[in-house]
Amino acid sequence: MKELLSRSIPGLIADPLRFVTAPAVVERLSKDFYWYSPVLKKQLEDKHAEAVVQPVNVEEIRNILRFCYKHDVPVTPRGAGTGNYGQAIPLHGGLVLDLSRMDRIETITEEGVAICEPGVRLGALETEARTRGRELRCYPSTIVKASLGGFLGGGSGGIGSVAHGGLRDFETVRAVEVVTMENEPQVHLHEGAAVHDILHAWGTNGIITKIWLALTPKVEWAQCAAAFDEFASAYNFSEGIAVGSEWTKRVVTTFEWPIPSYFSPIKSVAPQGKHLIFFMIAEAQLAMLEQAARSAGGTVTHSGAYSGLRTTPLLSDYTWNHTTLWAIKHDDAYTYLQCGFDPDRVREQMKLLKEKFGDEILFHIEFMKNGAGRVIPGAIPLVSYTTEERLNEMIGTCREIGVFVANPHVNNVEDGGRFREDHVQLAAKRRYDPKGLLNPGKMLSFQSETEVVRT
Repeated sequence: MKELLSRSIPGLIADPLRFVTAPAVVERLSKDFYWYSPVLKKQLEDKHAEAVVQPVNVEEIRNILRFCYKHDVPVTPRGAGTGNYGQAIPLHGGLVLDLSRMDRIETITEEGVAICEPGVRLGALETEARTRGRELRCYPSTIVKASLGGFLGGGSGGIGSVAHGGLRDFETVRAVEVVTMENEPQVHLHEGAAVHDILHAWGTNGIITKIWLALTPKVEWAQCAAAFDEFASAYNFSEGIAVGSEWTKRVVTTFEWPIPSYFSPIKSVAPQGKHLIFFMIAEAQLAMLEQAARSAGGTVTHSGAYSGLRTTPLLSDYTWNHTTLWAIKHDDAYTYLQCGFDPDRVREQMKLLKEKFGDEILFHIEFMKNGAGRVIPGAIPLVSYTTEERLNEMIGTCREIGVFVANPHVNNVEDGGRFREDHVQLAAKRRYDPKGLLNPGKMLSFQSETEVVRT
């Protein structure tokens, strides 16, 4: 297959240098942050493509997909490779379609909608939006490296979700343009509710080539860290700020000790033995937040203005799944889960988990607004990994007591927890990728036309 690709693909793009076969580069561009999971690390470490191509426009993508469809070449789309589920790792070789060069911000409209190509870095979009009086509604902790298209394909929420929900909530994604994998690839526009046909499908049902993303008015932010002697006290205070409608916030993150001890660059804000909360709060409310924290028995360990992504220290660099990264740097036996607690039972649920697993599970709470508008305690708890059986026991226990788990230790859309029950993503794959050549093996419920005929 490599010979076939080398002979043909360079002629389909304007610059043949954007076709790559160097083994070290192909290996790097065939991988993401799958190694956060010891299960996926074992499953996926030997998987890679034969070659990588870096298109710069829709016409080049159509040329590439037309050829690959004719010759049954698997195609795995790639953003910036900051995902953790192995979304961008090709299971069946073939070609990686690296969209990083399609990185233009076409415009930001007066209504506050950014029209962008998929390869635009979220950090660049945030910086540009703030010069126009706008900012992202939500973004991952990997904002500096992560791409917008990758975030739509495999992401969920992040900083800002406490106020604006996840990526798929409240019409944040207004429209997406998608190229199909057919004999003659077509360009389709999905608007409104139809964007859910494509979102979080890991590039299995079309190549996203343009995005209409709703922004929100810019806020002058500040950062604050508060330490508490007891985790229950830290949780109670953070919950009050997260659900309180009077507070303008972008981050409310609560860490059980010893998680804060793993943040080696900012140990000065993490007193020994204390449970910690990080906030991004409206600058005008900072003094009020500090006073509220002290009145609740907390100690303010850091407080200061937020001047953008170059702020030092940038507390959001230690939230969401960056928390897991810092823990793995400290001890590579750590991994994580992605959970949603019941806001009405969360204290009971945490107590049950602690009684059964003790310090095998450490609580890391990320508050976020759900699609119904209620702020809930999401969680990315740290887990001390011993065996896959013990990990699955933890997941099973969570589900038994009503804790939602999006399993980050599987490599398919369905079991990852964001597959839609109405199967619109599957229906789109059947329409747009009838042979099943886009990121094959990642949507388990799909059968290709050939498989259907066989059965």
